[in-house]
Amino acid sequence: MTALGAVSTNTEIAPALGVKMISCVFPSTVIGGTDNATVDLSKFGCTNIHGILCFDETTTGSIVATQAPTTTVSSSVVTITFTGGDTGVKTVILFAY
Repeated sequence: MTALGAVSTNTEIAPALGVKMISCVFPSTVIGGTDNATVDLSKFGCTNIHGILCFDETTTGSIVATQAPTTTVSSSVVTITFTGGDTGVKTVILFAY
């Protein structure tokens, strides 16, 4: 497993709802089934996640599939371990508090 660290572009997309929604876009260099990456929740005033949705372009710009990555949280940093074996762009929506 390759730990890539913070390689996504993160944007808060629904502020002030009690649970924050953070859009994390990971580049096509993140390989499912091989890589994991991190998101620092403290940058959004959060320490935990409530849920995660992962969308994966299995064919660039064409086919989008959902995935069920595994996650761990330590000191406000969530580590996302991706599934699959493709190299498409991945978009993760984190529900954090």
